[in-house]
Amino acid sequence: MTVLSAAQPTLIGRLWPQTAGNSMARAAALILIGSALMAIAAHIQVPFWPVKLSMQSFVAIVIGMAYGARLGGATILAYIVEGALGLPVFQSGAGIAYMAGPTGGYLLGFFLAAVVAGYFAERGALNRLPTALGAILLATVAVYVPGIAWLAVLFGAEKSIAFGLTPFILGDILKIVLALVLVPAIRRVMR
Repeated sequence: MTVLSAAQPTLIGRLWPQTAGNSMARAAALILIGSALMAIAAHIQVPFWPVKLSMQSFVAIVIGMAYGARLGGATILAYIVEGALGLPVFQSGAGIAYMAGPTGGYLLGFFLAAVVAGYFAERGALNRLPTALGAILLATVAVYVPGIAWLAVLFGAEKSIAFGLTPFILGDILKIVLALVLVPAIRRVMR
């Protein structure tokens, strides 16, 4: 049985260590970079079946894996605030009204996914393929729980599953595999 250890350095912590003199500037720069990556991912539509893929959930999970729970969560929160303020960072709209629509729960899910992926990355889950897979699966579930729940409030439970989960399963399997492909590279950098 593998026991995950206490917090370990993150990928970004190895690449750009935090010091007393750079902590605020470093955090601000990383949050800006991560929220920009989320905005870019929102506007990338990968042709797939049965629906086009957005890479937002993938990027949210990778941000969590690279940044850790706190900085990853802060990055996604900044992205959500940018969209709430009307910046064109979401897939097809902006502002509070857009966030109250069908995609609102998924926005919360991106935040949760980054926190979950970051939490497990900080505890060494990326050191072994089975624990990395478990962490990425849990982070993916974290996207869907609030997303489907919010759709159920708006349209009913049956429609929330039919339109908010089922069409995306194949694409999410692909994104999980892509995230797993990154794990060995992250481990090499961490050594």
